[in-house]
Amino acid sequence: MHYKTYNKKDSICLPDYRGGSIVNLMGSISRAFGHSAMYRPLKLLPPGELSAKNIILMVIDGLGYEFLNRNGKKGFLWKNNRGVITSVFPPTTAAAITSFRTGLAPQQHALTGWFMYMKELGVVAMPLPFTSRSGVSLGIADPSMIFRRKSFFDMIKAQSYEIMPEDIIDSDYTIAMSGRAKRVSYTSLPGFFRSIRKAIRSNSRRKYIYSYWPVLDTMCHVFGTRHKKPKQHLAELQRRIESFARSIKGTDSIVIITGDHGLMETNREKAIWLEKHPALKDTLTLPLCGEPRAVYCYVRPSKVKEFKAYINRHFKDKCWLYKSEDLIKKNYFGLLKADRSLQDRVGDYVLLMKDNYILKDRILGEDRHFHKGNHGGVSRDEICVPLIVFKR
Repeated sequence: MHYKTYNKKDSICLPDYRGGSIVNLMGSISRAFGHSAMYRPLKLLPPGELSAKNIILMVIDGLGYEFLNRNGKKGFLWKNNRGVITSVFPPTTAAAITSFRTGLAPQQHALTGWFMYMKELGVVAMPLPFTSRSGVSLGIADPSMIFRRKSFFDMIKAQSYEIMPEDIIDSDYTIAMSGRAKRVSYTSLPGFFRSIRKAIRSNSRRKYIYSYWPVLDTMCHVFGTRHKKPKQHLAELQRRIESFARSIKGTDSIVIITGDHGLMETNREKAIWLEKHPALKDTLTLPLCGEPRAVYCYVRPSKVKEFKAYINRHFKDKCWLYKSEDLIKKNYFGLLKADRSLQDRVGDYVLLMKDNYILKDRILGEDRHFHKGNHGGVSRDEICVPLIVFKR
């Protein structure tokens, strides 16, 4: 794990793509199924340990290492926690889930946040719902032209299953990224574990089972990471996962549990609204993209000096200012050759929010929407996720 410390209060925690990130976890799983991955294996889980008949990857959206450390030390997950690994940058669902589903970092798959400028369509869009930011379907476009990278399920030699919530099982994004995997939906937490068990026992072939649970992230967004409801949900997850572990005993299975990112608690006093800064808004050519904690800014060429001066004058204690191309060169988004779309999708400048600040804007028709829990930034709370492993 890499840190840049600026003072006692502010530090940057970066992904460890050289052996300590979720991309490297996928490198280990890939090699265990006979495929030579782009990224090296995870140091904490070498491919040689993954010789079981069934490999189950369970991604709990929003399960940060620090959240588990603070709230789950008496439970099954913590008892089987092997250590801390990192998400990708930005640590957000669109980027991280696509890394799980391709085995690649954002440097290669180029899905860079909840809001993303798609130059090929000429629109600021939300790639996972596959709509424009205003909510208009992008269905006229072929999703495979946007989600160009090969599905992880199509790279490995295994019978693959994908266990997903019913409301997104047939989304354009899910279908485009599922490849040959058999898609299985569920509508409840008991149904989630029931579907995984059924896949494990489905046939005698070697299997890879990818499963995704979104509710913890939703609760942290709505209530914040310190509220009792996400803590209670974590406790329920620990109990049900322990029961699930007992139920698959003797199936020759290895279960890997991690998160796509953690979250940072934010209060309304730390929420900055672009509409209250019209001089800054005037320097931009597009709405803000990325995430409220990692903001991509598309700046008018004639207004670059004004943009930088405004940030340095008014936001110096609230964010770090970087040229987007510099973050690509410094391997924030990953290693090796960058996808041709990456630069277009991360703007001209990136604002990385300090402390627990967020920066948001609104387009016409949008309500002012505030989340108590946020992610996408470079704090340990957001970047670090647990690696939980157990065999049955």
